[in-house]
Amino acid sequence: MAAQNKVFKVPGPKSEALFNEEARYMAPGLQSIGLFSRIVVKRAKGVWVEDIDGNRYIDFTAGIGVGSLGHAHPHYVEVLCDQVARANYGSFSSENRVEFLRLLTSVAPEGLDAVQMYSGGAEAVEAALRLAKSVTHKFEFCGFWGGFHGKTGGVLGLLGDTSFKVGLGPMMPGLYLPGPYAYCYRCTLGLEYPGCGFGCLELFREGIKRQTTQNIAAILVEPIQGTAGNVVPPPGYIKAVQELAQEFDALLIADEMITGFGRTGRMWGVERDGIVPDVMTLGKGIGSGFPLSVIVSSMEKASAKPFGNPSGSSSSYGGNPMAAAAGRAVLEVILKENLVENSRKVGALLKEKLLELKEESPFVGDVRGEGLMIGVELVADKKTKEPLAKDITRRLFHECLDRGLISMCYSHNIRINPPLVITEDEALEGCEILKDALKAVE
Repeated sequence: MAAQNKVFKVPGPKSEALFNEEARYMAPGLQSIGLFSRIVVKRAKGVWVEDIDGNRYIDFTAGIGVGSLGHAHPHYVEVLCDQVARANYGSFSSENRVEFLRLLTSVAPEGLDAVQMYSGGAEAVEAALRLAKSVTHKFEFCGFWGGFHGKTGGVLGLLGDTSFKVGLGPMMPGLYLPGPYAYCYRCTLGLEYPGCGFGCLELFREGIKRQTTQNIAAILVEPIQGTAGNVVPPPGYIKAVQELAQEFDALLIADEMITGFGRTGRMWGVERDGIVPDVMTLGKGIGSGFPLSVIVSSMEKASAKPFGNPSGSSSSYGGNPMAAAAGRAVLEVILKENLVENSRKVGALLKEKLLELKEESPFVGDVRGEGLMIGVELVADKKTKEPLAKDITRRLFHECLDRGLISMCYSHNIRINPPLVITEDEALEGCEILKDALKAVE
């Protein structure tokens, strides 16, 4: 597919009519990007999406980081079609599952050789908490301000974004948010790296001492915070978090739902600091659209009781033959087509162009990112860093859509997470659309 050069009105009449028909039955609460755009997709290929009105878009979101291979990758289609024709459910082993597990453990950080499979991110994170309890026999967990780990009851208390929690209390006991993440552009303490000495982490340490009973089973951290705006911490920060966990004799759980599988230009986000966590939670791009998540740990830790008891860590959908086929296909393509390197290369080019845009636009306050996980922060004033108002960012979102770009620019924190298969030309075309849309809003 190729983008249309002219500006068109989104949603088109066919999309709007069908969207409104669906709304008669669909409960409220869908993802903002679907509600705001009202696009009805007809077909998609790679990074290109076509709606039923014939409008075509470059996708800078990958389904919020889900579609690592983009749409309809030939190998992915072949493997899943073959599996669904043979068997599509059940907890029994399969050739695809054996191969998926073999591939995954071969590229996992050293020592992480045990995998359990689930169907959603929050489910895997909750399983990681149960694993940590089984290993440590302790019961408290700590997360960071701005963190996002799912919206189920078992992890809701570890969400650093209050908007998802308002009206849903009380939270499950034993979950704490002792302090801020290393969000240098908006440092809570008004300090500057590297002279800060990770003051935010010192505040976190003090928070643990004051808020908890110091029976910490695990500290849960994203190598790069996704929902908060693709916030990249300074080098060495995640290693310092690991040392803090060890100080309290707690496990370190790295939530790699978004950062895993090459998204940051490395296979794993933790590689940036050269550490091996006790547990990793993986999802989103691991299935490239098929519901699949996993936890990865050592066989020794995964065997701890009661987590390691028969049915102690299982899930009805976890490890089903379709999920295993999807995971296998995704890993095979990532490795064969060097998509980790593509993420690094195309992401570096895209970030370079966005940094140029920062110099040109009065609205772009910060550009940050690793690989194809890039954040662009929009401000009303570059000195005060006041976030750009929502009515303006919503207009920017629609200006991008009308020019053929699907993007998460409906808030002041734009998250750019295109499929890992995106080419340099496609990335540059999308960046030009964003540039034109910003000019229109300015």
